[in-house]
Amino acid sequence: MTLTDLKIRSAKPRSRLVKLSDGGGLQLWVTPDGAKRWRQAYRIDGKQKLLAIGVYPSTGLREARKAREEAKRLLAAGHDPSVAKRLDKAAKAAASVNTFEVVAKELLEKKRREGKAQLTIDKLEWLLGLARPVADRPVAEIKAPEILPLLREVEAQGKHETASKLRAFIGQVFRYAISTGRAESDPTTALRGALIAPKVQHRAAITEPKAFGALLRTIDGYDGQPETRIALQVLALTFVRPGELRHAEWNEFDLGNSVWLIPAARMKMRRPHRVPLVPQALELLKELRSLSTRRSKLLFPGQRTVDRPISENTLNAALRRLGFRKAEMSAHGFRAAASSILNETGLWHADAIERQLAHADSDSIRRAYARADFWDERVRMMTWWSDCCDKLRCGGEVVALRAV
Repeated sequence: MTLTDLKIRSAKPRSRLVKLSDGGGLQLWVTPDGAKRWRQAYRIDGKQKLLAIGVYPSTGLREARKAREEAKRLLAAGHDPSVAKRLDKAAKAAASVNTFEVVAKELLEKKRREGKAQLTIDKLEWLLGLARPVADRPVAEIKAPEILPLLREVEAQGKHETASKLRAFIGQVFRYAISTGRAESDPTTALRGALIAPKVQHRAAITEPKAFGALLRTIDGYDGQPETRIALQVLALTFVRPGELRHAEWNEFDLGNSVWLIPAARMKMRRPHRVPLVPQALELLKELRSLSTRRSKLLFPGQRTVDRPISENTLNAALRRLGFRKAEMSAHGFRAAASSILNETGLWHADAIERQLAHADSDSIRRAYARADFWDERVRMMTWWSDCCDKLRCGGEVVALRAV
C-alpha cells in the first residue's frame, strides 16, 4: 500500500523503529525519537543495501519518489546509487571550493611564474575586480546568461574596449578551468558578437616636427613637480613605453657606459631591451638624483609610498595641465612622434627604428632570422634624435642629412 501525506503526518513514534513502505523499495522510517527518515532499499551485485534520501518534511513524498526513480535508473545502468550520491556530494563540495575567483587567482599566479610583466598582472587583477558578480560562483556552474549582464554593465558606460577585454579574460579563466578539470565548457564563446565592437583608437600624438618642438618647449616650462617634468623630458628622448619609464629602477642604469637595460619581465615582448643614454638624458638623470629626498629604488616613486611608482595617469594629467587635449597628445604619443620623424628623414634603417621601439616583427619567419640588434646604428640614431629635439625646441627644422 502506497503512502500519502496524511498517513505520513499521522504516523506516531513507538518504542522501536517503524518502517512504512511506499513500494518499489521506498520506505519511511519512524524512529523512537520522532524523526521520519526516507530510505531506499535496493540490491546490487547480490547485496542488499540502503540509500539515505532525506528527512521528512524537508524531503516530501514527491521528492522521495523522484529519488526512488533516479535510483532505479542508476541501477538499470549498472551504477550503485549510494556511490553515485557520494560522488555527487564530493563534486558539489569541490565546486563550492573551485569558485571563479579561486580559479582566476590560480591563473594569475601561473602568469606570474611565467614571468608576465607586473603591469599585465595588474590589468588582469583589475579585470577580475570587474567580474566580481560571479566571483563566488562555482566556475563549473556559471553560464553565458550570468556573464552577459556584467559585460553589458561595463558596455553601458561607453567602455566597449574594456567590455571586450573583460570577456576575453573571463574566457581565459574558463579555459584554464577546463584544462584543470574544473569546468567542461567556456560560456564566453556563446557571447561572441553579443557586444558592441570597440573602435580602434590610435593613441594621440603630435608628429609634425614644428608642433613637436612647441610641445618640448612647453614641457620645459612645466611648473608642477620637477620630477614629472623630467619624466616627460626623458620620455621624449628615449621614447620608451610610459609604463617602462614609470617602473624604471636605478639599478637598471649603467651611467658609466650610457646604457639603460630594461629587464625582460617589464617589457611587453618579454625580451630585455637596451636604451642608449645620450648626454641630454644623462643630465636629466643627474638632476633627478639631486632632487631625490627619499630613498627609493624607483626613479619616479609615488607621493604616498616610495615602493610604488607614479600612477599611469600622472604623465597624461601633466600634458592636460600644459594645455594639450586628450585627443591631441598622450604620454604614449612620444613613441609615435619619434617613429614618424625618424622614418621620414630616411636616415635610419627601418629595423633599427623598430628595435629601438622594442617592437616585435609581425612576420614570424622574419622574426626568427632577424637577430641583429643594430646597436651601433641605434646609438648614432639616438644621438641624432636628441640633437634634433634640441633643434626643434629652438624653432629649427628637421634636416635629413646622411647618417654618420
